[in-house]
Amino acid sequence: MSSSDVTPHKGRGHRKRLRDKFLSAGLAGFHDYEVIELLLTLANPRKDCKDSAKLALEKFKTLQNVFEASDNELCALEGIGPQNVFGLRLIKAVADRYLEKKLVQQGMIRHSKELFDYLYHSIRDKTRECFKVVFLDAKNKVIKAETLFQGTLTAASVYPREVVREALACHAAALIFAHNHPSGDPEPSADDVSITRRLVFACRVMGIAVHEHLVIGNNTYFSFADHGHIERMNQEAESRLG
Repeated sequence: MSSSDVTPHKGRGHRKRLRDKFLSAGLAGFHDYEVIELLLTLANPRKDCKDSAKLALEKFKTLQNVFEASDNELCALEGIGPQNVFGLRLIKAVADRYLEKKLVQQGMIRHSKELFDYLYHSIRDKTRECFKVVFLDAKNKVIKAETLFQGTLTAASVYPREVVREALACHAAALIFAHNHPSGDPEPSADDVSITRRLVFACRVMGIAVHEHLVIGNNTYFSFADHGHIERMNQEAESRLG
């Protein structure tokens, strides 16, 4: 075993301090590179990972972008290999699963801020638009939440027929839509308004209600329901479809 494979005593002490800090206070006070460093040590228990963590953050700019980077992009960085990539992928997947399960177990969603709080961390910093649907039963309790479409840097291709098909498959009585704006500005585009109207009309034909469409930006959101758009679209659909 070469000396470079073994972490010096000082490095072991630093890693222990990071772990003790996390166990006592969670991630409060952690720099983003320290979060990455802590995760990298899970796959490299005998190696100093600070430089690799700082390199990853310098390369991808944000913690979220590190999680979203491709396997090849991550492995191209010195000190990061397939084992590290597996750990980062697993942590991200577990976090997403946790948030989804928490949303389902929470039950009824009462207002847009509550919905935003649950969805914000799962789609806010994605570099591509992601369109998520929350499926509700007849009592407006959450059945499941699922990302149905992922798009480019500027737009997602959303197909009402697929949304309706998935809603019927899980016996949903109502739907809530949410998608992110990678730009950080939650103001809805003309395309956002258009697809929302199409979804409201398509769902109404099948007897499925639409309660909300949330556009998530950087620490903020736009609610179609709060601004009266969902009600107006439902009224428009009722007058046209009878």
